[in-house]
Amino acid sequence: MTEETTEVGGAATEEASAAGKASAEEPAAGKAATGKTAPRRRGRPSRKAAADGPDARTRILEAARTEFAERGYDKTSVRGIAKAAGVDAALVHHYFGTKDGVFAAAVELTFEPALVLPAVLDGPPEGLGERLAAFFLSVWEDPGTRTPLLAILRSAVTHEAAANVLRDFVLRRLLERIAAELDVPDPTLRAELAASHMLGIVMLRYVVRAEPLASADPAEIVAMVAPTLQRYVAGR
Repeated sequence: MTEETTEVGGAATEEASAAGKASAEEPAAGKAATGKTAPRRRGRPSRKAAADGPDARTRILEAARTEFAERGYDKTSVRGIAKAAGVDAALVHHYFGTKDGVFAAAVELTFEPALVLPAVLDGPPEGLGERLAAFFLSVWEDPGTRTPLLAILRSAVTHEAAANVLRDFVLRRLLERIAAELDVPDPTLRAELAASHMLGIVMLRYVVRAEPLASADPAEIVAMVAPTLQRYVAGR
């Protein structure tokens, strides 16, 4: 083999190596030029997203309440909630699974059962109806909780999944637990009767705004409603 042949072969090898290197660098250059990365597969969030911890979860729930309040159940999406919360949609799925799961968590955040039950159950049994009516109206009188609650109620009227979530939470996790603490017969029926009474007041006072109920003093409403709720929930 001559020196000339060796030099030609070496040059060819170097050119091939350089071409391979340039080809490998092209995707990186394209990424730098566009500033975009390949979309991450849905599922468990990245370490960076998961590291946001409870703050991210709280942001998601607050964003969900706002989205459901402004758009209703049908028009709210997991992607929209994630965008409003400033997180990846995969993080919403990681914490709550589905839109129904986010909706249920938003309902729980609004009602805060850890606060509801002691507020209603602490005290003599004969005052249960009054405490239940007072707490219920206080939640609806607060503008901060009224808006998401109205959205939840409207969603439940028009969408079966939302109705299931609201029914399960309000009846099973709140009213039935209150009735169970008093050991009364037919707790489910009693809970539903109490819920129907209170939700009827909500519809007329805050949605339809029927007068004079819409402008009546809350204390007056509590005084008139309490005996009926007492009979429903406590059986006397």
